[in-house]
Amino acid sequence: MGASWRSLGPRGVAHSVVALGGGSGRARPSGVQEERVMEVTEHSKYLQAERVAIFLSMQDEEVHTEEIIKDIFQRGKLCFIPRYKPGSNRMDMVRLASLEEVFSLPLTSWNIRQPAEDDAREEALCTGGLDLMLVPGLAFDKYGNRLGRGKGYYDRYLQRCRLHPTGQPYTIALAFTEQLCEHVPAAENDVKIDEILFEES
Repeated sequence: MGASWRSLGPRGVAHSVVALGGGSGRARPSGVQEERVMEVTEHSKYLQAERVAIFLSMQDEEVHTEEIIKDIFQRGKLCFIPRYKPGSNRMDMVRLASLEEVFSLPLTSWNIRQPAEDDAREEALCTGGLDLMLVPGLAFDKYGNRLGRGKGYYDRYLQRCRLHPTGQPYTIALAFTEQLCEHVPAAENDVKIDEILFEES
């Protein structure tokens, strides 16, 4: 069995879960990949969700999301990924047609794949909104505070979600143990994460 993971909900209550795998430059046994992904793909919020936003992981810096994306398509859910607008703090969640399409997307200066600016795609908030958002980050605390990369992309997007008729989606951050802190500084406009899945030491 792989390393265990734990989940912090909005009240900081921890629950034991199974490993997700990948990331942070650490070797992960390939034989437990299905078991690792299972904790996300069997989460009640994931099972209920029809429209899911998920990040494309930065190699060796974030929890790998490829297998989760594969499951999204296998279950017939709609998959949305971030598209960051160069030179601004705007991010949209645009629809991904297939897992295979990921590998043909152009790379940004951050070495993240995303659709080109002139690639016309469905934006989640222009249609049915989102049910679930899987979120990356650099650091998290038990109160749901999250430290991103300083541009406020996710905070601003979640604020836009609140204006949509379907409201803000449930948010789950995927993290490593070393990304957990006693306290992450938070500004008034920062949006708390509903739940954090993290690897237990």
